[in-house]
Amino acid sequence: MLVSRTYHFDFDHPVDKLWAVVSDTPRWGEASGFPKYQVSEQLQTDGTVKVFGKIEVAGMTIRWEEPPVNWIAERWFEQQRIFIKGPMISMTTVATLEDKGPASALDLELVFETRNLVGTFLAKRMVAAFGDKVGALLDNADHLIKAEEPDLFVSSYQPSRSSLERAAKLCEKIDASPYGHGLAAKLVDYINETQEVDLWAMRPIAIARRWNTKTLDAIELFLQAVRSGLLESRWDVLCPRCRVSKSTTSDMGDLPQGVHCDACNIDFHSDFASNVELSFSPSPSIRGVEYGHYCRSGPGVTPHIKGQCSLPPGASRSLPLVLHAGDYRVRTLEASEEIELTWKQERFPEIHVQNSEVKIVGDSPEAEIRMVNNGKLHRTIVIEEQSWLRDVLTAERATTMQAFRDLFSDQVLRPGDEVSIRNIAFAFTDLVGSSALFSRMGDAEAYHLVREHFSELSEIVRRNLGNIVKTAGDGIHAAFLTPDDALRASIEMQQAMPAFNQRFDTDDVSIRVGLHSGSSISVTLNDRLDYYGEAVNLAARLEGLGVDGDITMSKTFASDPAVSAMLIEYEPHEREEILKGFTRPVEIVQIRP
Repeated sequence: MLVSRTYHFDFDHPVDKLWAVVSDTPRWGEASGFPKYQVSEQLQTDGTVKVFGKIEVAGMTIRWEEPPVNWIAERWFEQQRIFIKGPMISMTTVATLEDKGPASALDLELVFETRNLVGTFLAKRMVAAFGDKVGALLDNADHLIKAEEPDLFVSSYQPSRSSLERAAKLCEKIDASPYGHGLAAKLVDYINETQEVDLWAMRPIAIARRWNTKTLDAIELFLQAVRSGLLESRWDVLCPRCRVSKSTTSDMGDLPQGVHCDACNIDFHSDFASNVELSFSPSPSIRGVEYGHYCRSGPGVTPHIKGQCSLPPGASRSLPLVLHAGDYRVRTLEASEEIELTWKQERFPEIHVQNSEVKIVGDSPEAEIRMVNNGKLHRTIVIEEQSWLRDVLTAERATTMQAFRDLFSDQVLRPGDEVSIRNIAFAFTDLVGSSALFSRMGDAEAYHLVREHFSELSEIVRRNLGNIVKTAGDGIHAAFLTPDDALRASIEMQQAMPAFNQRFDTDDVSIRVGLHSGSSISVTLNDRLDYYGEAVNLAARLEGLGVDGDITMSKTFASDPAVSAMLIEYEPHEREEILKGFTRPVEIVQIRP
């Protein structure tokens, strides 16, 4: 049975604004509170790739196939989901936009095909609620446009007090650097006020345009923000066809030479100049970001694609021509030939495809784009802008900037290095008087006690969201995402020692702890993640400044807002120390929980 309804909406703004709301299904999904879903891709024998979605709702698993979305930018799009099982057979959404000069209009059709009465009942309820949901989104967009806000959707995220205080502290650090340009607070506002979708892969070049600021200033700000701990960075290898990241690493030395794109069914190489991007996301200590899909494909996911249309064998279709003059590439979604062309607003070429062949056959009718599939296989024709690279901070561009050299020369030394640019809190512990312990108890019994103490500390670290990097001698080296987690774990370690000694009928086990946070080099050594750099070295040195029961931290670590709040409960003692390997005295803070 079919259940359908068409809604009409008038919008008091130009059609490009209406298109930005209606077609941006990822942001629409987040703003509507829809859950993220999982995606899988399966290559078919005819060279096409089927995409499947899966989601868990109320204890039920819902699976569906997602055929390619069809659209012409600012005029029309059509999206369908074909359900594998359950009460629904399919759901289809068709949006048709009308340009009315300073205003615009939308006809939005929602069609369900159901398997049974349960499906029909659910479909009728969803159809009834759909119009109110779309109307609310358009009303909200209307208010934002009138308020001259840059976004058309509102984020519901509310930052915690500690993350705001931590960010404020980092802003001071960034603004005091040569590369902050007075933009740090603006970056924090962007992180806290923007939808999660926009934080998965932040692009400083696009954000510079949004802020109407110099591109160089924005890039340098982002690099400094990584160095200071406000942001994290990673290297994304983008597919040269669909422009979606297909391989990600935080280590430049770990970038793959060859990559495969399942969606396009092509193999390609990493190219620092064109498809390796340095992208950014918030540090988890500032705002945690969960990756996923609100919508796997469509104009909101690939805005550089201005037209996409699926054609069965022998079919043809004409769509309205609304492109702007510029450079375009014509291809199919499946592996095929490609045609690059410069269009100057005359008649658009007529596009013919035959299996993997793409060619131009004369001109399309006036104000139309005519597409023809002459082959025996289903094909999806794609028309995309060539200007997409303008917002990508390529590896070539990033690594040749002076700011990158100044800030990360110690981390990217030569090809083959494994480098991670992160802000991590480190904890080093040491078992005080271990030599005397082995002398008194004997090797076997003392070794057993040391191993048990490792287990005790490891559980405390795990409970406080950290991980054991390694054990060294009689102590551990642990890493945490935030300083307060590291301090909380250290306090619990010290407080656990009396009970530990009582459990093993001894007074011999006591520890000291050193804490520091900062950027470091992350490498894979002996198949394990390890860290190197000044931040790690300082944390290790600080551990040696204490006696049994002490927690010694750098003043930088102690100045973290969440850490400062925790230290109020204790009696911190401050002093300066001269440490081997450091040219200046180090300010330290010491407590005994």
